[in-house]
Amino acid sequence: MTAYIRPDGNSVNAYLAEPKHAVNAPGIVVIQEWWGLNDQIKGVADRLAEAGYRALVPDLYRGKVALEANEAEHLMNDLNFGEAAGQDIRGAVQFLKSSGSAKVAVTGFCMGGALTVLSACNVPELDASVVWYGYPPLEYVDAKAVTKPMMAHWALHDDAFDIGGVDLLEAKLLDSGAHLEFYRYDAKHAFANEEADSRNLPFLKYQAEAAKLAWSRTMDFLKKQLHS
Repeated sequence: MTAYIRPDGNSVNAYLAEPKHAVNAPGIVVIQEWWGLNDQIKGVADRLAEAGYRALVPDLYRGKVALEANEAEHLMNDLNFGEAAGQDIRGAVQFLKSSGSAKVAVTGFCMGGALTVLSACNVPELDASVVWYGYPPLEYVDAKAVTKPMMAHWALHDDAFDIGGVDLLEAKLLDSGAHLEFYRYDAKHAFANEEADSRNLPFLKYQAEAAKLAWSRTMDFLKKQLHS
């Protein structure tokens, strides 16, 4: 674990995965699902590090990790999303930039996807964003503030984030001239989380084929946005 300073001066703990050649490597801030900073999301950061990125996962729940859905819902509901985006995530982007990464993206899953959308609006230092099946209430999305490229992966059969809301979000962002790549998959929520099935929740389902395609698209997008 490492720590960094938010814009307001408060400290945040985080998991940092460094690539073999970390000098001047691009950075990616990885935002957790509603479960917290668990081994699965650390594994995502490790995978990004293996691909050559400095991956930082802020501990948004301050050390708490949920094992059951009711615990996760409680922790998520107690989280101040505006502060998480404008302070925790912005501070993480600033930390990566100040420590050697010329360009930094933000990516997040589920709850983290919603926070990634908010970060695209509230973190001017980020260079790109990749959203995974999560979005905030649309009234909190300042579409005109989204000035950097965004890729997003959505599940057509998502009981947690209705696909109709995705259509509305896409239209709102396009109306403001945002640069978007939205992809929809014949899948359920959390289709890229290899631990989804073990949760025994009917609205979660890992789908390897969709996950592989979405990851491939993400790698191409990050290479284009962070290496140029």
